[in-house]
Amino acid sequence: MKLNSNFSVEQTSSNETGLKDLPEWNLADLYPRLDSPEFEQDLKLCQQDAEKFEKSFSGKLQENFDGNPRDLAMAIAEYEQIEERMGRVMSYAGLIYAGDTSNPENAKFYGDAQEKMTTAGSHLLFFTLEMNRIDDKQLLEAMAQDASLAYYEPWLSDLRKDKPYQLDDNLEQLLHEKSVTGRGAWNRLFDETMSSLRFTIGGEEYPVATALNFLQDTDREKRKEAAQEVSRVLNENIRTFSLITNTLAKDKEISDRWRGFEDIADSRHLANRVERKVVDTLVEAVREAFPDLSHRYYNMKAKWLGLEVMEHWDRNAPLPKADERLIEWDEARKTILDAYSGFAPEMATIAELFFDKNWIDAPVRAGKSLGAFAHPTVPSVHPYILMNYLGKPRDVMTLAHELGHGVHQVLAGGQGALMAQTPLTLAETASVFGEMLTFRSLLSKCETIEERKAMLAQKVEDMLNTVVRQIAFYMFERKVHDARQKGELTGDDLGDLWLSIQGESLGPVFNFSEDYRPYWAYIPHFIHSPFYVYAYAFGDCLVNSLYAVYENAESGFQEKYFDLLKAGGTKHHSELLEPFGLDATDPNFWKKGLSMISGLIDELETLEAQS
Repeated sequence: MKLNSNFSVEQTSSNETGLKDLPEWNLADLYPRLDSPEFEQDLKLCQQDAEKFEKSFSGKLQENFDGNPRDLAMAIAEYEQIEERMGRVMSYAGLIYAGDTSNPENAKFYGDAQEKMTTAGSHLLFFTLEMNRIDDKQLLEAMAQDASLAYYEPWLSDLRKDKPYQLDDNLEQLLHEKSVTGRGAWNRLFDETMSSLRFTIGGEEYPVATALNFLQDTDREKRKEAAQEVSRVLNENIRTFSLITNTLAKDKEISDRWRGFEDIADSRHLANRVERKVVDTLVEAVREAFPDLSHRYYNMKAKWLGLEVMEHWDRNAPLPKADERLIEWDEARKTILDAYSGFAPEMATIAELFFDKNWIDAPVRAGKSLGAFAHPTVPSVHPYILMNYLGKPRDVMTLAHELGHGVHQVLAGGQGALMAQTPLTLAETASVFGEMLTFRSLLSKCETIEERKAMLAQKVEDMLNTVVRQIAFYMFERKVHDARQKGELTGDDLGDLWLSIQGESLGPVFNFSEDYRPYWAYIPHFIHSPFYVYAYAFGDCLVNSLYAVYENAESGFQEKYFDLLKAGGTKHHSELLEPFGLDATDPNFWKKGLSMISGLIDELETLEAQS
């Protein structure tokens, strides 16, 4: 998934963009249509099979397991099949909703499916709770005796990590069932409120993504007008967004307290299967690098733009002489597939399926979800990619990013529904690597200093948005959740916390005026996935280090890389990085990744001196 922190998405019809032949996804591989008999049948089967499974095993797992590990393996396989079908149902409903969140029929379809899957899932909750009551030594001995049970060792090992934070069965069931009317409802309120907002710019009304896209306009006055209009509309709705943020932060604090998490981000670290120390080391390394990276680059950009001081609406301004032509879909496809093929033909072959089989939804549409994502669905089907393609160079990089996710998800699918999902920290590896391959391919074709300079600057900005910007977001989230423990936060409180991070992360060349105060409100990851954002910086720095290994490797890198992707969620990051000689616990690992960004800025300074 690509967090497009610029939201360079235009919520208009595809015809207005001037682009031709943009594909729309065909979701028939999941279900033929919303009212199809197949979908209705699977809804019923999910409920029936979950109830049957509960009746067969609830309270009897230890009894059935004693002395017969094969029975336990068969129970896990049955559980996996039910999870697979439920995942298929929710993938379809979620993709339908993402295609047009403003459509009431889609919203109802998604909401109904979510409620029914929550109800079905409540009958399965007992299984993982009871699994974790089986004695560790007994389970290890059983896996040694039976290969079919040993197959699930990675999943069982991951499950054991959750054990210290489990509540009793009734509480777990209550939290599960109330998720629809709790966190899920607040998430949906955010999405539907944000998609309903309209912004008047140049006498025309636009949705949020289009308004934010004007912040990349070549006309500085247009950028300023858009920036101030975004601020005005967000401020008009700031009480709603503040309420959502306060409620979800308090909800998380209550859950964390009951489960016994010590730090506000520990639940995310556990889900990512990464140690707090590793994340803290990453954050500190990036924070120390702010002056060498973002401060240095934006000082240079201010000079290119002829400005002594930059306003926040200048941060993503296009550079003078930047390539502003529309890149048609076929050219984007060829660019990415050529870059992938140059690394490994197998990678390009998998990526090509997304184009040939309509697994991508590319056009911009009113009501469509913001940004871009690759959704893995379930291993028995295939991933789908959502884009809002505008034909800009950044959109080509976003497409390369999402296709990297897609390739990863296809390769990891062989691990099955319980073990295919990769922790977020490693889930960004293939996507950022795909971007890097595409960037290096395009860079090698630059014929002039100006072309190379523009390409390098665009890549540096993307990397700063992925690393510096996301760590700044993480720092902001920590401040918000810390402050919320002392009481409810007003919109002004949240704005103060937001502004307190901006100067430190982006540098003194910026003047952050009051109209930037409410901009925290439009970022969906704060709502949907608290503390998710550091995974982007983790993935980018990891790939920078990985790419350096690739450039210096004589042979065998591709094979090791594909093994990493195929592993899905079956291995810890330390195991996956070991074949490359990399260690994420070492501060030098992160500094090595950051040095690649610094090196690109060095080259820009050299080119600037030559031009």
